[in-house]
Amino acid sequence: MVQPPFLNGIRAFEAAARAGSFTDAARELHVTAAAVSRLVKLLEARMGVALFTRHANRLTLTEAGRQYRDGLVPLLDALARLTAQVAERGGRSVLTVGVGPTFAIRWLIPRLSDWQRRHPGIEVRITTGGAAVPFAEGWTCGIRLGTGDWPGLVATSLFAADLLPVCRPAIAARLQAPADLARECLLRVAHAPDDWPRWLDAAGVPGIRAEGPVFDVYGQTLQAAADGLGVAMGIRPYVDDDLAAARLVAPFAMTVPKGRGWWLVHREARSAEPALGAFRDWLLEQAGNA
Repeated sequence: MVQPPFLNGIRAFEAAARAGSFTDAARELHVTAAAVSRLVKLLEARMGVALFTRHANRLTLTEAGRQYRDGLVPLLDALARLTAQVAERGGRSVLTVGVGPTFAIRWLIPRLSDWQRRHPGIEVRITTGGAAVPFAEGWTCGIRLGTGDWPGLVATSLFAADLLPVCRPAIAARLQAPADLARECLLRVAHAPDDWPRWLDAAGVPGIRAEGPVFDVYGQTLQAAADGLGVAMGIRPYVDDDLAAARLVAPFAMTVPKGRGWWLVHREARSAEPALGAFRDWLLEQAGNA
C-alpha cells in the first residue's frame, strides 16, 4: 500500500518555499517557526532528500525542493478546484478570499452586503491569515498590497495606496503646518517603517522622527488615533470611511503615494471560474467608487 502524503509537512513546505523563511510561513499558518521547521524536517526525512538549504536569515530551495514546489502548484490548484466543484453541489458557489485583517475590516466587509444582495448564490468566505497569497489554504483569490509583480499569479489593479496623516479633530486643531507634528505623538506600524519618513520628506520636514507607540497592523494604529493617542499615518482606502464619518480628520491636504497599490491576485488556472469573474468585476466597480 502506498503511504499517504504527509499533508502537514507539505503545507509547511509550500508556505516556507513561497515565503523564503520559516518565520513568515509560521505567521501565515498561525504556528511557531519551530513547528514549521520541524514539519519540513520530517517531510525531508520521509522523502530522503533535502528540500531547503538553510542560511542565517533565509531559505533557498535545493534542486529537489524546486522540483517538488513546481510539481505541487498544479496539484494544489486541482485540489482547490475539486473542493469548489464539490461544494457547489450543495447549491452555492464558495469563494474564499485571502486578505489582511485591516483591509477586511475597514474596506471589504463593510461592502459585502452589496455583494450578497447582487450574488446570493455565491458565498464569500474571508480568511486573514498571513499575506494574501491566493493558493494558501485553498484560497480562490487574494487582495494584496504590492507592485503587481508576483510570478505565477494573475494580478488585477484595484486602486493606489496613498498616505496621509489622520487624527482626532481636537488634535488636528493644533496642527497648522507639517512642522507642528514635531510636538505630537506619531503612531507607527511595525511592518511599514517607511510610511512616516516618506510623507515627512515630501512635506519638507524630514528632520521630524516618528517615535510614538508601534502597532502590528494599520487597524490598531488607526483605532489608537481615533481614541486620541496621537497622529497615525493613514493609508487609503483604510481611512476613507473614517474620514467620511468624521471619526478621523486629515489635518493636511497633501497625500503621498506609498509606491505600491492594491491588487486582486489569483492563479491563472482559476481565471475562467464564473464566481471569481463576478467577484473581480464587483471589486473593480467598488474600487472605482472608493
